Amino acid sequence: MLSVTPIPAFSDNYIWLLRQDTSPEACVVDPGDAAPVIQALEQEGLSLGSILVTHHHHDHTGGLPELIERYSPEVIGPDNPAIAGLTQRVGQGDTCRVLGRRFDVHEVPGHTLDHIAFFTAGIPPLLFCGDTLFSGGCGRLFEGSPEQMHRSLQTLAALPDDTLVFAAHEYTLANLRFAQSADPHNRDVADALAEARRAREHDRPTLPSQLAREKRINPFLRCADPDVRATASQHGNTETVQSTFATLRAWKDGF
Repeated sequence: MLSVTPIPAFSDNYIWLLRQDTSPEACVVDPGDAAPVIQALEQEGLSLGSILVTHHHHDHTGGLPELIERYSPEVIGPDNPAIAGLTQRVGQGDTCRVLGRRFDVHEVPGHTLDHIAFFTAGIPPLLFCGDTLFSGGCGRLFEGSPEQMHRSLQTLAALPDDTLVFAAHEYTLANLRFAQSADPHNRDVADALAEARRAREHDRPTLPSQLAREKRINPFLRCADPDVRATASQHGNTETVQSTFATLRAWKDGF
C-alpha cells in the first residue's frame, strides 16, 4: 500500500514523502530543502529512489543537488533546462513509474509555464499538483496567463472526485478567508474554514484535500456559479467564466 506523509519545510511548504509498506525505497515530491528530507529518511530507515518535481521554483528544487549527490535517485520533472539533475523530462500525456505505481503527467501552466502535475489512479487516486491547485485556492500567476491557469484547473477538476489533492503549501486558512468573501453564502466554505482553524491550532496539516470537496469550497473551481460571479462582478469583468476567474485571481492578489 502506498502511503503519503508531509515533510514540513521553510515556513509553509510541504515536501511529500511516498513509500510502500513492503519496501525501504521512498520518493519525495518537490524537495526545496534537503535537510528535512534526509532527516525523515534516516528516521524511518528509508532510501531515496526517486524524486518528482512539478516546476522550477527554488522552494521546490533547492534540495536537489544534495539529495542527488547523496542518494543518486531518479529525478522526474518538466522539460525545463533550468532544472538541473533531471534524469527524465516529461510533459503532457507522458507516464512514469514510481514505487511500482503508474503516474500520469498533466501540463498545468499558469503559476509557471513549465508546471506539471502527477496523478496516479488507485483507491483513492492521488494528485501532486505543486502550486497550481491549493485547498480553497490556486497559485499566483508568475509566468502564465489567467486563461492558462483556468484551463489548467479545469484539467485537474476533470479527475475523479475522490482524488486526494496534495498541494505544496499550507495556504488553506488564507485561501478560505478569501473564499468566504468570494462565496459568502456557501455553508461548505464556512465549515471548511472552521475545520482548518481547528487543525492549525493543533499544528496539523489541512492537506490533503479531496477534489470533490474543492469543487464545493474553492472559488477558482466555481467560476460558473452565479453567486461567485455576482460577488466577483463588484471587482471586475465577469462576462464569461474565464473573465470571472481573472477577476477573482486579481482580487485575491490584493486581498
